[in-house]
Amino acid sequence: MSTFEDEVKLAVEALKAGKTILYPTDTIWGIGCDPTHSKAINKIFKIKKRKENKSLIVLVDSFERLKEYVDEVPAIAADLVKTATKPLTIVYSGARKVAGNLLSKDKTIAIRVTKDPFCIAMIEAFGKAVVSTSANISGEASPMLFSQISQAIRQSVDHTVGLYQNDIRQPKASTMIKLKENGEFEVIRP
Repeated sequence: MSTFEDEVKLAVEALKAGKTILYPTDTIWGIGCDPTHSKAINKIFKIKKRKENKSLIVLVDSFERLKEYVDEVPAIAADLVKTATKPLTIVYSGARKVAGNLLSKDKTIAIRVTKDPFCIAMIEAFGKAVVSTSANISGEASPMLFSQISQAIRQSVDHTVGLYQNDIRQPKASTMIKLKENGEFEVIRP
């Protein structure tokens, strides 16, 4: 059985090689890749049978790294991230340093500062954000357990992380909000 460190190393090797990974996040199991690798992002859309006009979330390990991917981080975002008691994904304007096919039509990007120890270690070792989308075919229920992930998904990704496969993670996807120009925000997913 491999160690936590081994699993981080293997995941990072796959990410650096432009591969897709199946991994545990701070919410549910996710499919991920390098957010600058457009071919890997396209592969995720194909795996999920998801329309490419729907954007994907990226995870970062810290508020500091979040600033690398957004032109300007509004002050309210810092407050929301610091005070959130549950996983919170925020949609920002002014995305940068990612492949164009990762963004929504309005050029926004959805980013979550993860608090999960595996995700933090993986992102730190990789040196950049990691794409994260639920490990399911679009429209189907998101799997709470590794055992609920379809064989089609498991066989389609390039690498599967061997940690927490019998654990129930956070029982739902993150809350998602979109920041508005006037400093307010709207809840997209409660």
